[in-house]
Amino acid sequence: MTPARDCLTMPMDSVASLRRALLHCADAGLLTTFLDELPPEVLARLAADWPLFARADQMPPPGDWNIWLMIGGRGAGKTRAGAEWVRGMALGLPPFATTPAGRIALVGETYADVRDVMIEGVSGLLSLGGAARPAWSPARRRLEWPNGAVAQAFSAEDPQGLRGPQFEVAWCDELCKWRNARETWDMLQFGLRLGVRPRQLVTTTPRPMPLLRALMADPRAVLSRARTRDNAANLAPAFLEAVVGRYAGTRLGRQELDGELVEERSDALWSRGAIEAARVTLAPPFVRLVVAIDPPASSGRRADRCGIVAAGRDADGVIHVLEDATLARATPAAWAARAIALYHRHVADALVVEVNQGGEMATAVLRQCDAAAPVTPVRATRGKYVRAEPVAALAEQGRLKFCGVFPELEDELCDFGPDGLSGGRSPDRMDAMVWAVTALMGDGAPPRIRSL
Repeated sequence: MTPARDCLTMPMDSVASLRRALLHCADAGLLTTFLDELPPEVLARLAADWPLFARADQMPPPGDWNIWLMIGGRGAGKTRAGAEWVRGMALGLPPFATTPAGRIALVGETYADVRDVMIEGVSGLLSLGGAARPAWSPARRRLEWPNGAVAQAFSAEDPQGLRGPQFEVAWCDELCKWRNARETWDMLQFGLRLGVRPRQLVTTTPRPMPLLRALMADPRAVLSRARTRDNAANLAPAFLEAVVGRYAGTRLGRQELDGELVEERSDALWSRGAIEAARVTLAPPFVRLVVAIDPPASSGRRADRCGIVAAGRDADGVIHVLEDATLARATPAAWAARAIALYHRHVADALVVEVNQGGEMATAVLRQCDAAAPVTPVRATRGKYVRAEPVAALAEQGRLKFCGVFPELEDELCDFGPDGLSGGRSPDRMDAMVWAVTALMGDGAPPRIRSL
C-alpha cells in the first residue's frame, strides 16, 4: 500500500474525517496532490474548517472564563477570530460550544462599524463558509441562523439601546474606541443573563483606558495577544514593508501593531508625545561620545538591571541617545564586558560609571576588562528625580534627541514620577541615560569630530 493510495482513499464524509485525511497526506508529503484531487464542494468544506487554520491565539482559551480579551495589532486577525467564535457559539460547534447560543449581542463603536466590519466585512460573519449561513436583516439590525439563533447589532453611541434585550453571548469589537465605553459595558452586563454561563469576547487594539485595565485585572477574564506580523500570510507585503517597517518599536507601532498597552503617567517627567517629537533616524557627527553605566548593587536572580546607555553630543550641543544595552541579572564581569564592547563599537571617549553602590569595584572590574579604556567615576549626591529633571528639560528645549527606538527605556521614562517608577523597581535604564547626558552637558573635554 502506497502513502498516496492510503491518504487519497481515506473517508471524507465529515469535517473531522476530512481533517484527518488532510493531515495524513501532509505527513506523507502529498498535500498538493491531495488538494488537487478534491472536488470543489469538499474544498469549500475544508476552507470553512476554522480550527484547522486558526492560530492558537485565535481560538478560545481553555478554562472556566466569562470574558475573553483578545488584544492585538491592526490586521492581526481579531475580526475573523471574533466572527468564527460567534458562528461557533450560534451553531453549538465544538470546540466553541456544546449547545447553540440562542441570543447574541454584537457591539461596536457605531452601528455602521457593526455592519461594515463585524457582519458584512471581509472577515465578518457573512464572509464565513459553511452550509449554515445566517440571514441578515439590515432594517432590523439582526442576523438569524437556520437553527433559530439570533444576533443583534448594538452601538456604543447608544448605551441605552442595550436596556431590555437579554443574551447568552456577546462580541464586543474595538472596545477602546467606544465613546461611552463604561456605560455601554455596564448596560451589556445587565443583559447577559441567559444560559448556564454567559460569555463575551472583546477584540480590540489596546489603548490606556480605565475600562480595559479593569478587564485585564478581572479574575473572570482570560487574555490572548496577537501582533500584526503574526498574520503576515494574510496581509499585503507592501503593507508589512511600509507600515510595519516604519512604525516598529515606536509608541504607535507598539500599540497599533504589537497590541501592547502602552502606559503613561500624568506626573511623569517624560511623555510619549515628547519622545516621539524628539526621535530622529540618523545620527549626526559627534564631538563627544560616552557610555554610561548604572551598576547593580549585587548580582543574581534578584539583582537590579545594569543600566548601560551610549549617548553623543554634536557640534551644536544637541545630545543624542544612541543605544540602550542594559543587561538583566548580570555578573560584574558580564556587564563590564557589555559596556566595554559598546565603548569600542561606538568609538566612545569615556566610560562613565556610578560608584555609589559598588565603589571602587565598579571601576576596577571595567579596568580588568580593558585597562586602556578611560573610566570616569561619578557619585550621586541628589535624588534620582532631581538628577533627571535637567535632562527632561533638555528634551523640552529640543536639545535631547533619541536616535532610534528604545521601548524599554522609553517605558521607564514615561513611568518615572516624583515617587519613582510605579512598580517600585529601580529605573536603571533611565539612570544610565541621565548619567550619560549629564556627563555630556558638563563635559569640558576638547572636542573630537567623528561620524557613526
